Amino acid sequence: MTRSAPTARRLAVVMATLAVLAWSAVPAGAQPSTPSSDPTTTRSTPSPSATLAPPDTSVDGTFLSISVDEVTPTTVSTSSAPVVTVTGTVTNVGDRAVSDISVRLQRAPAVRTADELRTSLTEDQDRFDTVGPFESLTGDGTDTALQRGDTLPFELTLPLRSTTGPSLGLDRPGVYPMMVNVNGNPEYGQEARLDDAAFLLPVSGLPRDTTVLDPAAPDAVPLPPDTGRPVATTLLWPLADRPHLAAGLPGTVDEEVRLNDDDLAASLSAGGRLEGLVSALEFATGPTVDTEGALASSTCLAVDPDLLVTVSSMTRGYLVVDDPADPTGPASEGSGAVAAASWLDRVRTLASSMCVTAVPFAQTDLAAVAAVADPTLTSAAITTPADVADSILGVTSRRDVLWPDAGALDDAGAAMVAASGRTVALLAQDAVRTANTPDTVTLATEADTPPLRAALYDTEVSTALSAVGEHPTTPSVTPREQVYDVAEDSRTARLQDALGALHFDALNAGAPDTVAATDGPRSLTVAPPQTWTPDRDEASAVLGTIAGLFRSGLATPRSLSDLLAVPPPLDAAEVDYPDAAVEDGAPTDVRDAVAAQNTRIGALAAALIDDSRAAISPALYVAPLREDLLRAMTTSDRRGARREESDQAARRRVTDVTAGLDRLYGSVTILAPGGVFTLASEASPLLLVARNDLPIGITVDLAVDAPDAMQIESIGPQQLPPRGSRSLQIPARVSDSRKMVVEFSLSTTDGTRLGQAATVNVRSNAYGRALAIITAGAGALLLLLAGRRLWHRFRGQPDPADEQ
Repeated sequence: MTRSAPTARRLAVVMATLAVLAWSAVPAGAQPSTPSSDPTTTRSTPSPSATLAPPDTSVDGTFLSISVDEVTPTTVSTSSAPVVTVTGTVTNVGDRAVSDISVRLQRAPAVRTADELRTSLTEDQDRFDTVGPFESLTGDGTDTALQRGDTLPFELTLPLRSTTGPSLGLDRPGVYPMMVNVNGNPEYGQEARLDDAAFLLPVSGLPRDTTVLDPAAPDAVPLPPDTGRPVATTLLWPLADRPHLAAGLPGTVDEEVRLNDDDLAASLSAGGRLEGLVSALEFATGPTVDTEGALASSTCLAVDPDLLVTVSSMTRGYLVVDDPADPTGPASEGSGAVAAASWLDRVRTLASSMCVTAVPFAQTDLAAVAAVADPTLTSAAITTPADVADSILGVTSRRDVLWPDAGALDDAGAAMVAASGRTVALLAQDAVRTANTPDTVTLATEADTPPLRAALYDTEVSTALSAVGEHPTTPSVTPREQVYDVAEDSRTARLQDALGALHFDALNAGAPDTVAATDGPRSLTVAPPQTWTPDRDEASAVLGTIAGLFRSGLATPRSLSDLLAVPPPLDAAEVDYPDAAVEDGAPTDVRDAVAAQNTRIGALAAALIDDSRAAISPALYVAPLREDLLRAMTTSDRRGARREESDQAARRRVTDVTAGLDRLYGSVTILAPGGVFTLASEASPLLLVARNDLPIGITVDLAVDAPDAMQIESIGPQQLPPRGSRSLQIPARVSDSRKMVVEFSLSTTDGTRLGQAATVNVRSNAYGRALAIITAGAGALLLLLAGRRLWHRFRGQPDPADEQ
C-alpha cells in the first residue's frame, strides 16, 4: 500500500487520469544502481492527447495496490546471503484493466534520527534514490493485462552491494527505508506510477561482496557493526485483552461466570493470540535458547488483572450469553475451560522466574478515573491489581510501578497515582516535557502529593510495535506528524518497520552521517501496546531480534530494577498529556454514568452486613460491579478501526451495570398487607414485613409518608437476614377515624431508596374529636346527676329518682 505523500500521489493519479501531466518509468534495465539526481529517470510524460475513461471511484481513485508479503532476510547480518529478496502481490483495485505492469526495488538513505523511523516511510519515491531495475509482470497487450480484481505475484532480488551490476549500494550497517514501486498502463491511459509500498530493512552487518574477486579487497570480508557502546535494553511483555465478562452481575461463590463471547477460548488455545505471546516467550527465554538468561533477566511480564480474573474463572466452567445486551438471558456452556487452565499454568511458570507487574485494571482510562475521584474506584483501578496478580499467579509482583495504557498521565492522574502509593509511572518519552531523553525523571505534581518518578520508554519503538499484528494501532503519544494509516500496509511491512525500530538505537552509536547519542551510557526501554495482536511468529521475531542484539554485542540486558535505579535529573519534568489521549479515552457520557453508578454501588456496599458466617463478603459481592465500571472506561480497542465498536460496548456495559443495580436495589423491599389495616385503638402498632432477597444481610431504614392525623414513631435501623424476611412493628398514633393512606419504603442508611414503596390503607376504631366531645358530655352529665342526689340527701329530702 502506498504511504508516501498520499495527497501528492492522488493528485498524480488524477493528473494521469485527465492526461494533463504524468510521469512514467524508464524502460526496465535502464535504472542506475547508484543514487540518481534526475527525477525524470523514473517518470515519463504521456501524450497530451491521451484520454482516460471517467476516473475510477471504487478505491479512492487508485488502479493498483501492492502488498509486501515476505522479506528475506528480515535483518541483514554478516552471515546472511549477499542479496535481499522481496516477494509480494499486485492487485487491480480499479475499474479497468492495467497492462505493462512492472515493479522494482528502491532504497533511501539510512535513517538518521528516531522520528525518521516513521517520517522516512511517508516520503515521496524521489527520496528512495538508489534503484534497481524494473521487472515486468505483464506484457503490453490486452490479453496479458491484469483485469479488475485479479492479482499478480512478484519476486524482486537485488544484491546488497556489487561491483558488477545494479545493487542496493549498502556500505555500512544501519536502518534503511526500502520501497517497492509499481508502474502500469491503465486502459485508455498512459504508463504511470500507480502504487508503492515502503518498509524498513535493518542491516546489523554486511556479508562479503561475492562479486569481488580480490580476497584482499575491503569488500571481500564481512563488515560487522560497531559494538563499542551497546545499548542497555529492558523489555515489557504485555498479557492483556479487552474485557469479556458480562456486566451487571454481582459476585458469587457457586455460580458460573458469564462471558459476552467465547473469543478468549480461541485466543488461549494453540494458534491463538494470547497463546502465541506466551509460547514465543517460553521458547525465547528457555534454557536451551537463552542460555545465559539475558532475555529473561531483561523482561518483565505486564499482566492485566482483568484478564487473569476472567481466565481463572473460565477454568471452573463458564457460560457464554446468547445476547451481550442481555447478560442475564439465555446462555450456553463455554468451550475454553481446558485451554484456560493450561494457559494460566504456563503463565504461572513464566511469572515464577521473571519480573511481574500488574497494569491498571482492564486498561482503564486513568484520566477518567481521576475525574470520578472516588477512593474505592481508584483503589480498584491501580492498587488492587497487584493483589489480583499475586493471588492468581502465586508471585510477588512489583507494587512500585504503574504502566498506564495510554503511556501518558494528565496532572490529575499523576497526582492520583502518587497518592496511591506508587512511586514510578512507566510513560512514553513524548509524555513528559524534558530537555533531553533520560531514563527516568521526577514529575512535577501537586505540592500535597508524594513525589512521583517516570521511567521513560521509547515512543518510536512503541509506535512501530503497535502496528504489528492483526489489529494495527497508533499510540496516543505518537507525535501527530508521524501518524498515518498503518492499516494500509501489509503485516510483513509493519513487522519490518518494528524490527528496524528495534535496531535503530543499537546501530547508531556514532555513524558518520547519523545523529549520535551522547557520549554517556545508552539505553532502550521497549514497551509494546498492552493489548497487542501479533501472532506467534511475529512475537517470536520481536523477541528473536532483541536476543540477537544481545548475542551480537549491540545491546546488553537490563532489568526493570536496574532501570528504576537510575537517578533522575535534578530538574522536575512536567507531564504532557496529548490531545490524542483525550480522544482515545473514555467518552464523557460514559465517565459521567460511571460516576453516578459508582455512588449507588458505594451506598449498597455500606448497607450490606459483613458477617463472617456468610458465604461472601459485601466487598466481594459488589466488586464485579465496580470492576464493570472500570471495564466500561477501558482504552483497549479505542485507537484502531474498532473504536466505534468499543464505544458501543462501553455504553452497553454501563447500561447493564445500571440494570444490575436496579435488580439488587429492588431485591430489598417492604411487603404491604392486603385490604384495609384496622387499628384496634388510636395507639395500636402497624405490622409490616420487610423482605431481603440478597444473599447478604442488609441494614435498612424505614421511611414513612403519612398524613398529619397519624404520628409514626421511628424504629431505627433494621437488619434483614440474607434471603429472608423480618416483621416490623411500627408504633403509630391516630387522631382521626377516617381511612388514611400511608406510604412505607425502605432505604439504605444514607437515604438511597430500596425496592418499591408499599401503600397501606389504615382505619382506626378511635373516634377522634367526636369521641372526646361525647366523653366530656357524658362525664359532665354524670357529675350533674351525682351532685343532684347528694344535694337531696344533705337536705334530708328523698331524690325524685328514688320515688316509686
